[in-house]
Amino acid sequence: MSTRRFKRVLLKLSGEAVAGEKGTGIDSETLRFFARQIRYFYERNIETGLVVGGGNIFRGARAVGLSRVSGDYMGMLATIINALALQDVLNASGMPTEVFTPFEMPAFASRFNAAQVISALRSHRLTIFAGGTGNPYFSTDSGAALRAAEIRADVLIKATKVDGVFDSDPTTNDQAKKFDSLTYQQVLEADLKVMDVTAVALCREVNMPIFVFNLKTEGNFEKLANGQCDFGTWIS
Repeated sequence: MSTRRFKRVLLKLSGEAVAGEKGTGIDSETLRFFARQIRYFYERNIETGLVVGGGNIFRGARAVGLSRVSGDYMGMLATIINALALQDVLNASGMPTEVFTPFEMPAFASRFNAAQVISALRSHRLTIFAGGTGNPYFSTDSGAALRAAEIRADVLIKATKVDGVFDSDPTTNDQAKKFDSLTYQQVLEADLKVMDVTAVALCREVNMPIFVFNLKTEGNFEKLANGQCDFGTWIS
């Protein structure tokens, strides 16, 4: 489908994307770039929720001798740090934003409640979901799929560094083939690693389409906001 209008979307950004070219930490210019792109949704009154990863701050518990559980909770905290940074930039850009987490953090975030989130979205506020699902052993992809289902988004949009989903890694194989569309089952059977298995399975269960595209290509966000969907990869 080349044209589709969205009323409510869930945008998933990786933590590495927040770091920009530095690879780690938070790059302020990259955050401002995201704000300029997200404005296309905001100005077209598309209700927008965001999930941001934490890999730019913490990744690889085992590499530093930590348990999976401790490492996952540290990763959740990293996503909250990124969410607060993104919120600051979005607010400064004139787009009211609220952060929601699965934890009690009243000093700077609201406890996730689907009804409260939907009310915020309808009030023309951007919402950022940080802290994943609040449970270890679940990735931020799974958290994004869960939040997309809970807020009844029209689509889960995954912004990546490549143009969509390929049959192999396009950064190392210049013969990699891009898919224009896939079914959930094809993604799972081919182990394409677009998102983790739990996230894809949940999207299949609730019939949540996934759109994968290159966040760095100028104009892609504007095309999506305008309903132009003839790029990237659709999974449904």
